Amino acid sequence: MSDIYSQVVKKSDMTDITLNEFKNKVLLIVNVASECGLTYQYEALQGLHNKYNEDGLEILGFPCNQFGAQEPGSNEEIQFFCTEKYDVSFGLFDKIDVNGDSTAPIYQFLKKDNPSESGSNDIEWNFTKFLVSRDGEIIKRFGPKTEPEEIKKDIEELLNV
Repeated sequence: MSDIYSQVVKKSDMTDITLNEFKNKVLLIVNVASECGLTYQYEALQGLHNKYNEDGLEILGFPCNQFGAQEPGSNEEIQFFCTEKYDVSFGLFDKIDVNGDSTAPIYQFLKKDNPSESGSNDIEWNFTKFLVSRDGEIIKRFGPKTEPEEIKKDIEELLNV
């Protein structure tokens, strides 16, 4: 798979979707968890979605249970939690692995040429973020502790707002 738009992922209802559906959009791709110390970031991610979705931002959340078993629920439970607690309306997808032998293809692609600040290709924790331009170029990888508000300027530049 040569580009991000050829990646196939599963929505939370287990139907396949090709990221080609997000062509010409700015993407913020995040591995998320419901029982993490960083779970509060859902609120700011939703804020970014509310502010910039009409300008072309899509936030794609991929639940992952690989870090301290902090995402133990089913897709339905995750969706319910995110909607009820944080009013999340951006895309939440099937729970995946982001590291190891079972790494989902989308994360194999994202990590390939985009190491963390420490130089590791592995995802180091929940709420690691990848910012992707309208033409599918991975612009930057942000660590888990980077608050969504800190990415606003980068998003605005890509959206030209």
